[in-house]
Amino acid sequence: MTRQFQLDDDHFHDHCGVFGVFAHPEAAKLAYLGLYALQHRGQEAAGICSSDGNDLRVEKGMGLVQDIFDPKRLATLPGDSAIGHTRYSTAGDTTLTNAQPIVIDCSKGKIAVGHNGNLTNAAEWRRKLEHRGSIFQTTSDTEVIVH
Repeated sequence: MTRQFQLDDDHFHDHCGVFGVFAHPEAAKLAYLGLYALQHRGQEAAGICSSDGNDLRVEKGMGLVQDIFDPKRLATLPGDSAIGHTRYSTAGDTTLTNAQPIVIDCSKGKIAVGHNGNLTNAAEWRRKLEHRGSIFQTTSDTEVIVH
């Protein structure tokens, strides 16, 4: 006897790709390769943030990883640590400002965040944080984490 069942949702879904490298002299190049391998997870935008221990540098663009990052652009990302992100938007507009990693400069220094997932209470937290004085630069739910 063969039993058949129906899946509620049997379609392929993309989700963002996140990749990190620590303690390697060519961290940004490795992050690029990792994002290239994760390109199927998000094809809307991509970004890499690198750190040399003193400063954060970020490069982002709309489209495919291979079209955004060439050797000249990767050379602007020195350091031995890097995080990378490929975006498949689940929240926020399809704009370059929503591309990740999101980098901010605050009283504690610079912070970079790359996030995969949805914050179900992002709108509620955004309102609370705005009432406390936070100023948001994006429409992405990820920026709530930064604040």
